[in-house]
Amino acid sequence: MPPPEQVRTDSTTFRAGIAYAIGAYCWWGCAPLYFKLIAHVAPTLVLAHRILWSALLLAALVASRRQWREVQAGLSSRRTLGWLLVSTLLVAANWLIFIYAVAADRVVEASLGYFINPLFTVLLGTIFLRERLRPAPWAAAALAGAALAYLSLTRAGLPWIALALPLSFGFYSLIRKQLPIGPVPGLLIETLLLAPAAVPYLAWAHASPDADAANTLPTLVLLALSGVVTALPLLWFVAAAQRLPLTTIGFLQYLNPTMQFLTAVVLFGEPFDRDRLIAFTLIWAAVGIFLADLVRATRPRR
Repeated sequence: MPPPEQVRTDSTTFRAGIAYAIGAYCWWGCAPLYFKLIAHVAPTLVLAHRILWSALLLAALVASRRQWREVQAGLSSRRTLGWLLVSTLLVAANWLIFIYAVAADRVVEASLGYFINPLFTVLLGTIFLRERLRPAPWAAAALAGAALAYLSLTRAGLPWIALALPLSFGFYSLIRKQLPIGPVPGLLIETLLLAPAAVPYLAWAHASPDADAANTLPTLVLLALSGVVTALPLLWFVAAAQRLPLTTIGFLQYLNPTMQFLTAVVLFGEPFDRDRLIAFTLIWAAVGIFLADLVRATRPRR
């Protein structure tokens, strides 16, 4: 039996991990509210601001943590830098697609993609990392595929946002999982790789005759906050992952798409018709199977 001091420490660590995880996932779940405030700005311009301000904030965080050696090691390794360039393109695509989804009133479709994302990540681990996959996750993935197929047939085309978000973030996660660099130094390098394109574009876009809506003081302040919107939940997530077991992270990660879905339907008034209800029912069934299997898989270890 562990001593009382260890029990108290473990309990405190667990509670702190829960707080960090809830903070991160709720922040991501509320992200559509922020991007809706700047929906009048072109998605590419929002992305450029997100890159610039994230790079500045992440540089400050790396400096405070004294992680410049890790950044230097990532930049000096051709293999690491090459794969970070690929992950940079993937995360930029993921950011841009989500920004566009909010501006185009398609947050319901984006939330569908984030419900699918953990299932797709598990499949990538099976295919590329040769991780063993039990029958239950295969059944969950089949249900998710059926939901996408149903929407494609009933709505005359693939729900590309719901497909592109898990594809881009799933492959991004796969690459970053295998690179010998931490999340904050790695994300700093990724934003620095994007900065040479983002900064000239920002100068050109804000000087163009059509930039009046983006050049107001409230909008500029909101755009400057994009660095905090990007970096803060990432730090909370890393802190949570260091303190919580996989099962708890697995359950809490669905706070994000659930909140996005409720925000889209309740606050934004996006349509949720019979076809979407059927597709989401299949997805929610897949999520239930996935989480139940996750609990069973981790129970013997506990």
